Amino acid sequence: MPAPARTLYLICYDIANPRRLNRVHRFLRGYRVGGQKSFFECWLTAAELRDVKIGLTLRMDLAEDRAHLFQLDPRQQSSCLGAAIPPHQGAFMIL
Repeated sequence: MPAPARTLYLICYDIANPRRLNRVHRFLRGYRVGGQKSFFECWLTAAELRDVKIGLTLRMDLAEDRAHLFQLDPRQQSSCLGAAIPPHQGAFMIL
């Protein structure tokens, strides 16, 4: 059975409360393949994207916090500066 199609997303968040910030950060670490601090690059299936949206909604205060999910076009050439490493779609394993 073929693996489900994955799409590259950039997930950015700004959380006002330190406790909620830690919860959101820990949650998104399970999906990221790259990024730093409050910007994560994530290769997600449609089901994982739905789970991320639900998970963020449950961990955020929608009146104070914000998150942006940007679908990126993997055909576009990325520009990296400094120690940045371009995102790549490698093998995935869910434990």
